[in-house]
Amino acid sequence: MTQTNVPHLLSSLETKDLTFRNRIVMAPLTRSRSGAERIPNALMAEYYAQRAGAGLIITEGTTISPQANGWLNSPGIYTEAQTQAWKQVVDAVHAQNGLIFLQLWHTGRASHRDFQVNNQLPVGPSAVGLEGSEVHTPKGKQLYETPRALETAEIPNVIEDYRQAAANAKQAGFDGVEIHGANGYLIDEFLQSKTNHRTDLYGGSLENRFRFLKEITEAVLTVWPASRVGVRLSPNGVFNDMGSPDYRETFTYVAEQLNTYNLGYLHILDGLAFGFHELGEPMTLAEIRKVYSNTLMGNCGYDRNSAESAIVSGDAALIAFGRSYISNPDLVDRFAHNWELNADSDPSTWYSFEAEGYTDFPTYQVSQVV
Repeated sequence: MTQTNVPHLLSSLETKDLTFRNRIVMAPLTRSRSGAERIPNALMAEYYAQRAGAGLIITEGTTISPQANGWLNSPGIYTEAQTQAWKQVVDAVHAQNGLIFLQLWHTGRASHRDFQVNNQLPVGPSAVGLEGSEVHTPKGKQLYETPRALETAEIPNVIEDYRQAAANAKQAGFDGVEIHGANGYLIDEFLQSKTNHRTDLYGGSLENRFRFLKEITEAVLTVWPASRVGVRLSPNGVFNDMGSPDYRETFTYVAEQLNTYNLGYLHILDGLAFGFHELGEPMTLAEIRKVYSNTLMGNCGYDRNSAESAIVSGDAALIAFGRSYISNPDLVDRFAHNWELNADSDPSTWYSFEAEGYTDFPTYQVSQVV
């Protein structure tokens, strides 16, 4: 057996009905290879299969409906063609004995009318616009728009879109799903007081702001057992112009409530690599652990040693890696042997439609070891 100085990170994890071969997770990474029809393809299957050594792969954000779209060439899971096309990706990962969850995504106010049917405004919990950089649309760069607040009567339809997308993921053969509640997209917008100014049952109190995610989670749990469902949160995040003064109270409450569902995992972006809103001290995994007794996954800025420490401390059971997985398809082997990582990928290739910067990164050759 190979000796390693990160034995806990490389150890297997047994859950109710899944075995993760190690604690290393491939984080969801939008790569824009699906084309205008948002249909997965053979290039994507090759990319994910290359990285199937991870204990778990979480796919890039995958939109649940036409209304959910807000990123060029990202995949969907709301049509039969999309659902069937995902099967080649799942099959390729399973052929390498990997596990793969689909991430369910609605971009909310981070979308633009150029993505929407009949040129409608994007939707959010409230008519609160996103301040900041421009959005890339099918018609080029555009300024973000003030979204239309979802009517109370529309919300059950969005929840049903999540449920149906979860059912489509099951049909495609995925091992489970992750509900994307982070990074300033629709669910995060409902959770946070900065973007949720509603006065109905979905706004105001912590209980009401959590209601949208609660009902989505419960809808998805009619399709999947709890052990096959994860939720992702970003309590410290500034991405997409987020950050609310009551973030600590909000996300402590949300984690506490999610704990009652015995989910497969709670995925927390506790690292600060994407920026921090600086409204107080960052929330940590140890802090979440006080109110969340089930499986925790950390993410954002970890390296092999800090990941090992998080597992040893008990703060996390799994650690997700993002950018390092772009340029290192064999990341698990590199961590196991403490081999040097490939150079970081060129950001100009992250969102192209090419194999370059996607499937062309070399694995480490044993002959390189002195």
